[in-house]
Amino acid sequence: MTTGSAALFTDRYELTMVDAALLDGTAHRESLFEAFARRLPEGRRYGVVAGTGRLLELIERFRFGDEELDFLREQHVVRDETLDWLADYRFSGDIWGYREGEAYFPGSPLLTIRASFAEAVMLETVVLSVLNYDSSVASAAARMVSVALGRPIAEMGSRRTNEGSAIAAARAAYIAGFDATSNLEAGRSWGIPTMGTAAHAFTLLHDSEEAAFRAQVEALGPGTTLLVDTYDIERGVETAIRVAGTELGAVRIDSGDLPTVVAAVREQLDSLGAVRTRITVTSDLDEYTIAALSGAPVDAYGVGTSVVTGSGFPAAGMVFKLVARRGDDGEWVDVAKASTNKLSIGGRKNAARRLDRTRTAREELVFVGDGPGGEAEFADDDSLRPLMVPLMREGRADAAYTGHAGVQAARAHRAEVMQELPIEAFRLGRGEAVIPTSYR
Repeated sequence: MTTGSAALFTDRYELTMVDAALLDGTAHRESLFEAFARRLPEGRRYGVVAGTGRLLELIERFRFGDEELDFLREQHVVRDETLDWLADYRFSGDIWGYREGEAYFPGSPLLTIRASFAEAVMLETVVLSVLNYDSSVASAAARMVSVALGRPIAEMGSRRTNEGSAIAAARAAYIAGFDATSNLEAGRSWGIPTMGTAAHAFTLLHDSEEAAFRAQVEALGPGTTLLVDTYDIERGVETAIRVAGTELGAVRIDSGDLPTVVAAVREQLDSLGAVRTRITVTSDLDEYTIAALSGAPVDAYGVGTSVVTGSGFPAAGMVFKLVARRGDDGEWVDVAKASTNKLSIGGRKNAARRLDRTRTAREELVFVGDGPGGEAEFADDDSLRPLMVPLMREGRADAAYTGHAGVQAARAHRAEVMQELPIEAFRLGRGEAVIPTSYR
């Protein structure tokens, strides 16, 4: 991003729609757009909302400066009159949605934007690019966290995606329960703890494995983590303890048949007196390999490719649709797409989750009528937990959901929400959404 603006993080047809709507007078009709997922990725039983906080910040920076306007003029994207309108563009509408870190299901109205058609439709691409990627990463990461059984997991996938996505992925994974990231920019931008010691190149740089270990321990202290599989793992462990002593913080294993290797390394460490030295594994892990290691003496995990690619689903499948607009009489008119396999449900919506007496989620309820900000049909029902909160008022984001504080709040909310889901939600086998979505 060369100018600090998010305005060109969009598709051309957003601007050409605005151009035509300004010409025929419909651009200023008050409209309601909604982001939702028609279905979850195959085999997933729930999704996790992520990206909301950084999306709100992008919307606040959605401005057309001279460089953006010059580009649009040179490319003849829109008429000069529309360029004048874009020069003054500031989103001034309202946004409601599920809190970041919230679980979601098919049809959940994750984000609702109320503004003029022109103001709101401009945000379609940036909304979907953020929510689709971040929620996909968070949903995959949450599955990994659930099968790690309390063992810490670090995100280390920066080299497996582009530089911007690497930061977004680290943020989403942290919200989903990961404990740290290797990405320093994610640490600076979002306040996420960072970690990392050395790669195989550091060992290969030195004349011997022992020399490399001595250099690392001298620089970082005996509490560091030594990578022991550059040559022979058994010899590497022996050398690591000889160099660092029995108070060595951890050894890292990045290859081999992990259940067998980890068991052997644990036995060797104990026999050498390094009973408190932890074992970290980092070899192409995903939720399935982590689950397979649940009975092994692993102390921590590092996950790269699988988490930053959504573990096979790099996009969450969310869509952004116009669901209501003001008619000429000033009343709201429900609108919906009726295309085959792409049906959407029109109308202004509110949402709540039905909980049973044990506070376990049993149903996602979507109320079609007043919409967010209106009179809630479930206000007096203690079994229903409201899901939609105001995220932006008159173009100003609620600071509780942005910045470092927003990340921490989303992480805490995700942990609470996971306690509500039925135990079936955490099975890795094929299955449908763990609770149904009902419309009222």
